[in-house]
Formats: sequence, C-alpha cells, structure tokens
Amino acid sequence: MSFFSRADAYDRFMGRYSVPLAPSLADFAAVSPGQRALDVGCGPGALTSELARRLGPEAVSAVDPSEPFVAAAQERHPGVSVQRAAAEDLPFEDETFDVTLAQLVVHFMADPIAGLREMARVTRIGGVVAASVWDHFGGRGPLSPYWDAARELDSNVDDESQLAGAREGHLTELFESAGLREIEETALAIRVEHQTFEEWWEPFTLGVGPAGAYVASLDETRRVQLRDLCRERLPSAPFVLEARAWAARGRAG
Repeated sequence: MSFFSRADAYDRFMGRYSVPLAPSLADFAAVSPGQRALDVGCGPGALTSELARRLGPEAVSAVDPSEPFVAAAQERHPGVSVQRAAAEDLPFEDETFDVTLAQLVVHFMADPIAGLREMARVTRIGGVVAASVWDHFGGRGPLSPYWDAARELDSNVDDESQLAGAREGHLTELFESAGLREIEETALAIRVEHQTFEEWWEPFTLGVGPAGAYVASLDETRRVQLRDLCRERLPSAPFVLEARAWAARGRAG
C-alpha cells in the first residue's frame, strides 16, 4: 500500500471523491470564520482547500507523513502552514486549534486511538475534533463496486472493510477510547458522475492505496478479469456513483 504516490495520481484516484466530501465534513465540524483549524493527514489538500476558503489560509495548518503530498499541499495552498508529520506525533503545542479534522485518515493511522488523542491534545478545551471514514464495511463507499468485484474473484482479498472506523459506530468507539466527549456520529453522502467506464477504472491502475496495490499485485490475466467484472457490475456510462462516509465529532478536554 502506498500513499507516497504523485499527488496527481491521488487526485485522480481519491480526490474525485474526497473533494466533494470536504464541505460536508467541515459543516459537520461547524468550521466557521475566526477559528484556527488543523487538517491531519491532509494529502494533496482536498479538505485544506475547504478550510482555507472558510477561514483564510493564515488560520489553517496541515500535516501529512507523505513528502510528495506535503510538497503538493504547500504549492497549492500558499499561506497555509503545511508540515510533514504523522497523526500520532503532531508538532504543535497543547490547545493550539479550535477545530482539528481528519478526512479519510483514521483508518490508515498506525494507532487510531493515539492519533485521535493527539488531535484532542492540540485542540482547545471545548474545541471540536472530527473525522470521517468511507463506509467500506457497509458496502457504501466509493470503492465498494471495485471491492465487490475483487471479492468475487478472490474471497481472501483484504477489502478495507475491517479498517478502523469503516463500520457504523466504530468511530464513536475510537473517539470514546481517545477521551473525547459529547460525541456524535452521522453519515455524509456524496454523488459523483462518471462519464465513461475507463474514466472510473483507470485511476485504480495508478498504485494508490490498498485498491491500487491490489491491482498492481495481479498478473495481466487477473487484472483484465477484474476490470471486465467491474464493467459488468457497474451501470452503463455515464453513471452516478453514490457513496457515504461515517463521520464523528467530539469535544476536547
């Protein structure tokens, strides 16, 4: 698995879904003018863009462990402080931010509870910590059609459904374990139109994330089988893909 790919590859693979998700997560976290915000695991900056639009770039900080993503986020968001760091070791003083968010990150943290505790530590007492994860377990994530086809061909495939936060209620459990209070959980929905099957499929071949790593692990025959099965299972193009993410928010302190 790699998120150390080129930023444009990530944009084509997940950015098409994370960009429309960002405003909903920011709304759920009640991001509003006058706040200072931190984007944890910012990637190339889908949520960072939304935070900077609402708060101004000088009020936004962002971190990611991937050097290519940090470089891309810095270039795309002048004025935003972007640093290389993992969620479990944030380079900020206690109570620095009013709101700290992690979009599509908790399930890839080495230690989700430690990462959420760090997010709470750098958030002021009473401030908001919020996170979202695609509904991989419930089969409603944007990658679910792909994983459904992969499971049909290989029942042992690791389809992301067991990752942290990918099932209803699990983000709440993680937030509780991290010591957050007044926790609420909801589902955030997106709709993305794909003009052709090839436009949907091609980003899976770029090696990004678990899905891309799985495609890369297949020989040519199995890769063609997976592609063709995905084509059979999806509606005729153009088609709209509806997906949802679980989101939780809680208060620090």
